[in-house]
Parts: sequence; C-alpha cells; structure tokens
Amino acid sequence: MSEVRTRFSPSPTGSLHLGGAHTALFNWLIARHFQGAFVLRIEDTDKERSKEEFVTEILDAMGWLGLNWDEGPYRQSERLPIYLEYIDHLLAKGAAYYCDCQPEDLKMRREAALARGEKPKYDGRCRHRNLKPGPRTAVRFKGPETGVTRWHDLIKGHIAFDNQELDDLVILRTDGIPTYNFAVVVDDITMRITQIIRGEDHIPNTPRQIQIYEALGAELPGFAHMPLMLSTDRGKLSKRRGAKSVLDYRERGFLPQSLCNYLARLGWSHGDQEIFTREELIQYFTLEHATTSPGVFDEEKLLWVNSQQMKAMPPAALARELTPFLARIGIEAPEQEYVARAVPTLSARCHTLVEMAEAARFYFQDPRPYEEKGAKKFLTAEAAPILQEVARRLESLPEFSEAAINQLFHDLAAETGLKMVNLAQPVRLALTGRTASPGLFEIINILGSPETLQRIKTAISFAAGNT
Repeated sequence: MSEVRTRFSPSPTGSLHLGGAHTALFNWLIARHFQGAFVLRIEDTDKERSKEEFVTEILDAMGWLGLNWDEGPYRQSERLPIYLEYIDHLLAKGAAYYCDCQPEDLKMRREAALARGEKPKYDGRCRHRNLKPGPRTAVRFKGPETGVTRWHDLIKGHIAFDNQELDDLVILRTDGIPTYNFAVVVDDITMRITQIIRGEDHIPNTPRQIQIYEALGAELPGFAHMPLMLSTDRGKLSKRRGAKSVLDYRERGFLPQSLCNYLARLGWSHGDQEIFTREELIQYFTLEHATTSPGVFDEEKLLWVNSQQMKAMPPAALARELTPFLARIGIEAPEQEYVARAVPTLSARCHTLVEMAEAARFYFQDPRPYEEKGAKKFLTAEAAPILQEVARRLESLPEFSEAAINQLFHDLAAETGLKMVNLAQPVRLALTGRTASPGLFEIINILGSPETLQRIKTAISFAAGNT
C-alpha cells in the first residue's frame, strides 16, 4: 500500500470552529493510523476576507488540539504560478476555453432559463468561440456533456451525477485568481493526497473535481464525505446555532483530548466505548467504522467526556493544565507538587478546569467569608469547644496522615456521642468556607498541620462571637 496522505485546508476567513476541527481530526487520525502524512494547507485566495490573524488563530487551535502536521502550512496565495501552468495545460489540450460572458448578461440568461422551467446553468455560449485571453475574459472547464460521473465514496458508498446536470464551471476568474474547485484539485495532485476526507456539503463539488482530475490525466484519490454536525434543534451546526471556536473551548477549561475524543465519536464508533486516549483513537480509527448519519453536538455530553478525561489524567499532568486557570483567579505560580496532591480530591466533582480552579480556591486562599447559611448552623458558640478539642488533638497527633486524622475524628465522635456531621461540618467550614467539599480527612492532610490549625483557630474566634 502506498503512503496514505491526507490534508486539512481551512480558509482564514474566520476562526477554526467545531466543524473544521471535526474534519481536521478525521484526516489527522487516518494519517496517523496508517503512519502516513498529514498536510496543512491554507486556502487564502479570497484576498478580501482572508486575514493573517485568522491564520495565526487556526495554527494555534490546531496546536492546542495536538493535530500536528507533517507538511505545510502551504498557502494557495503563494502557488498562483502552479495553477496557471495547469490552466495552460487544459487550454492546450482543448479541455478549457476562454469566456467573455459578463455577470449582468449571465444573470439575465439564468433568469430566462428559470422562466422556461430549465436549470439555470451556464449555457455554453463561449464553448466553441475560440476566444483569446483578454482583460475581461475568464477560463471555463469544458466538461463532458453526456454520461455519468460516479465514484465509490469511502463513507457514503456509491454516488453518481448525470453530467447533463453540470455546466462548464469557471476555473480562472477575470482577476487571474483560480476558483476553489480547480485550485484544490491542482493542490491535491501536486501534494500527492490519497484520501480527501471532508463534509458531505462538498458532495456537489466532487463530480466537477473528478472531471478535472481525469482531464489532467491524474490518478483519483479516495473521496470520503463525513456527515455534518447538527445542533440540538437538528439544524446544521453554525455560529447562529451555538457553534463556538475551538479556542473558546480552551478558554472555558476543556482539555484538548476531551474535545478530540468527543469529536471523534461524532460520526465514528468503536463498539460501545466512549472514552478514548489519543493512542486508542489512532489505533482504532478507520473509515470503515464511520457513520453515514449526522451527529448532534451535545455540550452536556462534552462536559461529561471532559470530566472523565480529567479523572483519568495523572495528577501531575492535571496540575499543569490547571495552573493557568488558577492564575486567572489570583493564585500565581503555585507549588506543583501541592497542586498535584489537591487535584484528585476535586476531579470527581468538576467538569472543566474553570470549575476546578474555583473549587480549589480554598486550598490556596483564606476560605472566608464563610458560607452564610452553613456558618449560622454550624459555626455557633456551641461549636467553639468542639473546634478547640479538634485543634488540640490534631496538634498532638504523632503522625499527620489521612488514616490518623480519620481515626481521630471517629474516636472523638465515639467519646462525645456527637454525630459525625455535627463534628465534621464546623471543621469543614473552618477549612473550606463551605458545607460541601472534598473529603474532610483528605483536605486536612493536604493543607497540613500549621495551616489547618490556623484556620480552625480563626473559626473558633468567629464561632465564639456567634452568641
């Protein structure tokens, strides 16, 4: 089998959104599964809408997702001489021709065709006029007028188009810029792309591109058209329907492996498995298991996937991911070993790194002000002696370990007859400022003896004043 070569070719007319990331991921996974090459190409021939800031953002998003490329990024704007060479080749062999039909005239002829009940396609007026190049001439591809253009789609199966339904498309505009359907064929030929994996909205482009391949005498790649992602209202996912940029998910505290995991499962499956490592995705991913029905983007499911991926991460790695989000809330350069001890107590309760940073705040900052309702119930004058006894026993513990702390509380509950909730909740509020938190014994062990005792003493003063 020859080397598998796939490509992703975004236009820098906006941010990289989920649909583009979905396409990029499928191409990247196929390239990695077959140990081939993944090519990145920037389609920036739309001079008015293409912006360098979007190129930078796309590259940043690809890097964050871990979708590293083997070649590129190539830019179509730097490849114009190559396109013109292929245009000349088609003109020389009679597979293309010059056309001087002007936009106003074309519009009138399309409207007249519609009025006659005909398809408003180009009527081939310049097909046999043997025009020469001029300031207002375009170049059109001379497509076959009869027969059928067909291919076996690697996802959709057999697809065919009647050539009479297609017209002679413009391949070089009057401004000297090649059109999409021509430029991508030249790019894919010269970059030796073997599999073109893209959204099913490109299916109408495929017969035109196949005809150009054939006219150029080039070997056809495999075509695979992925089902589009839908929003929860079953419409095509778009900015208007809740689609966000990839980097927005980074800002909101999602892990890159979570987004890749979730997007891979939209349109592909491996049995009933839902959570994948990157290595598993590469190992299992093939187009034979791609689905033909569209997937609905469900952010609640993505949040669940992210929570599972956070729980599965080694604590040191999760601590590194969390650190920038701690900085956002004023916790600068925390000691990484300390963060790594804290994150396992939080990961079961959090769906994003933003949530986790907020949940971790008490490990690094004064937990006051105490939760008002909880403080009224548990940090009372009656609780002050309990807190004093807990502090006394903690201070005299020969070994400050989770097991020893656990035993201390159970012994105290047995001796005083207090329910564990009435013993633990004042301490929990003293240490975290809340009535709900990770395990109390874990918290005490992580905070350490000096900090724990200081917080309990502060709470004793607060409770003594609640008479």
